[in-house]
Amino acid sequence: MRIFFTGGSGKAGKYVAPYLAEQGHQVTNADLVPLRHPGVADLRVDLTDAGQTYSALAGLATSEELDLPTKPTYDAVVHFAAVPAILLASDVVTYATNVLSTYNVLEAATRLGVRKIVFASSETTYGICFAQGERRPLYVPVDEDHPTVPEDSYAMSKVANEVTARSFQARTGADIYGLRINNVIEPHEYAETFPAYLADPSLRRRNLFAYIDVRDLGQMVQRCLQVDGLGYQVFNVANADMSVAATTQEVRQRFYDGVPVRRDLGPHETFYAIDKARDLLGFTPQHSWREVLADPGAGAQ
Repeated sequence: MRIFFTGGSGKAGKYVAPYLAEQGHQVTNADLVPLRHPGVADLRVDLTDAGQTYSALAGLATSEELDLPTKPTYDAVVHFAAVPAILLASDVVTYATNVLSTYNVLEAATRLGVRKIVFASSETTYGICFAQGERRPLYVPVDEDHPTVPEDSYAMSKVANEVTARSFQARTGADIYGLRINNVIEPHEYAETFPAYLADPSLRRRNLFAYIDVRDLGQMVQRCLQVDGLGYQVFNVANADMSVAATTQEVRQRFYDGVPVRRDLGPHETFYAIDKARDLLGFTPQHSWREVLADPGAGAQ
């Protein structure tokens, strides 16, 4: 597939864009900063500018495409570009940037006839990660039906983007899949940060004790590109186990006492339910911190 990938120079994108190229796709990285990866074309685009966004999506990706008899079109868009968290810019800039850029990408892509769009939403939509003080989920495990009532500008922007994406899907009938991505972990971060999490699980409360290995995130995007006909969908994206050494029962007793439990959980199973991604996309996470650090408990479930 010829893929227009936004935000390919970011923490997640710098892994996922090359991963897609390795799967045989032709990938264009639309970002303000170049990725400079030999397998990915770079295109400097300000996605908050509707004209730039439309022009980039309608245009060429490389000089080699000049030799083709006709100008190629994009088969898919993967939209990861965003101000990636609170406290990196003012709240109004965070919200405005994320909402406007997503609208521009969705409008340009659908008007140009792109039939597969995958966009990055967030775990923060559930209103727990960036809440003032402590928030607990209404039930566990947290699935895609859990209410999304955030209080921060970043998560608000992601909820707004989901509403926008659903509307564009209803208008066009394209497949548009939103990924509620949990805390993205690069391979080197296991040794650097996870020992503290294993010693003190409270450090992972805001992330629902979950995480997603960036390599498995690449697999998730690939599955989204391969599975057609689902219309508009949102998917939780996380690894199968928790990011702490404590068992599921221990975490429940300490942090979620009194929170309803919707189904039985394995001894180390994530509280951030990925059942939907498994069932509809065949998503099967392959990586775990347990590959790098000494496993104090049983294997992932």
